[in-house]
Amino acid sequence: MKSPYTVIKSRYVTEKAHVMEQLQFRQSNPSLKKCNSPKYVFLVDKRANKQEIARAVEEIYAERKIKVVGVNTLHVKPKQRQVRGRRGMTPGFKKAIVTLEAGDSIEDKV
Repeated sequence: MKSPYTVIKSRYVTEKAHVMEQLQFRQSNPSLKKCNSPKYVFLVDKRANKQEIARAVEEIYAERKIKVVGVNTLHVKPKQRQVRGRRGMTPGFKKAIVTLEAGDSIEDKV
């Protein structure tokens, strides 16, 4: 049995991830009104499967009593990069988009 903290490395915070989290509050057009489930993005272990990711998120946020509805995963490939004349590669990673049940949230409401 893997520890949930070895499966989930960290939250992946980008502008696009923040937009996905806020879709449940958008009312600008009819298609966005249907998005009532929040989605959060996490960096995960490359060998973790969807069931392990869902179980780990539920264990980490057990005090909030959240329910994971779905998990989508994708691998981000390494890219070539050049810094000060030295060539190298950025590391590849795996990220998971976790959909929670409607009304659930990971963050505190301010």
